[in-house]
Amino acid sequence: MPASPRRVLISLSDKQGLIPFAQGLVRLGFELLSTGGTRKSLEAAGVPVLDVAQYTGFPEMMDGRVKTLHPKVHGGLLGRPDLAEDAKSMADHGITPFELVVVNLYPFVETISKTAVTPEEAIEQIDIGGPSMLRSAAKNHKYVGVVTTPAQYGRVLQELEQGALSFAFRRELAAAAFEMTARYDRAIADYLAGLTTDAASPASSSDDKDFPPQLSLNYQRRSSLRYGENPHQRAAFYVEANPPASTLAAAEILHGKELSYNNLLDLDAAMQIVREFSQAAAVVIKHNNPCGCAVATTLSEAYVKADAGDPVSAFGSILGFNREVDEATADQLCAPGHFIEGIVAPGYSATAFAKLTTIPKWKANVRLLKSPAMLEARPLSQEYRRVTGGMLIQDRDESAEQTSAWKVVTSRTPTASEMADLEFAWLVCKHVKSNAILFAKGEQVVGVGAGQMSRLDSAFIAAYKANDRARQGVCASDAFFPFRDGIDQIHQAGITAVIQPGGSKRDDEVIAACNEFGIAMIMTGQRHFRH
Repeated sequence: MPASPRRVLISLSDKQGLIPFAQGLVRLGFELLSTGGTRKSLEAAGVPVLDVAQYTGFPEMMDGRVKTLHPKVHGGLLGRPDLAEDAKSMADHGITPFELVVVNLYPFVETISKTAVTPEEAIEQIDIGGPSMLRSAAKNHKYVGVVTTPAQYGRVLQELEQGALSFAFRRELAAAAFEMTARYDRAIADYLAGLTTDAASPASSSDDKDFPPQLSLNYQRRSSLRYGENPHQRAAFYVEANPPASTLAAAEILHGKELSYNNLLDLDAAMQIVREFSQAAAVVIKHNNPCGCAVATTLSEAYVKADAGDPVSAFGSILGFNREVDEATADQLCAPGHFIEGIVAPGYSATAFAKLTTIPKWKANVRLLKSPAMLEARPLSQEYRRVTGGMLIQDRDESAEQTSAWKVVTSRTPTASEMADLEFAWLVCKHVKSNAILFAKGEQVVGVGAGQMSRLDSAFIAAYKANDRARQGVCASDAFFPFRDGIDQIHQAGITAVIQPGGSKRDDEVIAACNEFGIAMIMTGQRHFRH
């Protein structure tokens, strides 16, 4: 009796790399079986392929919903040829074993990520046959290799050229397949849970939908990092599936040393701050806080002002820009006395890129990241923080500021220039670790007090950093002043206007102190505490 042909079953939604991979399998003597669109793609490329329906003797039906759910398919995936009973069943029913299965799944996650997608459209992208074939093949990986991504094609062909896939590789492929189906099923479960919540309790659907009873996070490891916050801590960078183009995960690394754990945190902070502004903006990040930030007519001017905010702290910093870095800005960056760890910007002119990578002493090391879409609007997202044994989740503090709700609560109203500085300071202050006090003048940060246990200490540090530059400047506080002593402190520094949320039991005392010193004060009614 002749030996069964070496068979591979191919059914792909994502057909990237399909044709050269299939051609390689044919050269190695495999007979290809396929369905629907995959079969048509292979036939169009001249790759010999057998329709699964010809093999099963059962046609596709129900608009393609039923095509691989057949004993001759799953018997070929689950059968164990070296077990007498399995071998007899396969022979009795004309079942040929598959040596290889190449499957990926309908784009369910991509579909539900689109705006205005209907439940009916989403449900049609729930793959049934694909996960079934993957699970069958992965369970039977002692005999079957299961391939789920184009990234695996090269290694699969390489091992097959040596005869067959090793057992260790087949087990590795099986683990990847189960990981894929687990992520896929979790996405479907979360989506349907959201629909169920909406229908059952419309009044509370927003909270319930955004914070489901069970949470499973699916992230892919992009890279192992040299270390974490400190050299003795291990670390890695994971990214979500299809991250929005405006996020750090979607940024392109153009140049420089490997990114570190702290680099990634600071680059993300830089992106979040400069995207707040429509004017040309530059920010200097140190230890996840802005030590300098400014807006101006040109990017180079904005950088000069931002760097001058705290030039001592700016040494070894991360920079963010909301415009393409041009030659004039690059000239300022390359000036003697500057040391820059990394930059994130929408882009770099050819001249600017050449200068940044050839002129300064740090030219080979500086990390240059390009994020053309960094200023694009994106849906409100959530942030996650681990605590021992659990996870905290909250909406990111990204909602648009409702300036119409702001109230001048003092006898003096801010001047036009003070108002411009207050609006600027308020946008930057929300990105400073609490307790946060920020001094600004001329739409430039001149002093920052961050992360102190007392707001009075933060005011003292901001005044120390600003020195005489605080005079005729403004102050932003991320949360209310609990006592008037904070106002006394900023008055001594020369501040003439304040913006803060309000809400303290002693607001009247704080307002009275401002009136006593002729300080104008706005209460926003919205806190931006950053713990």
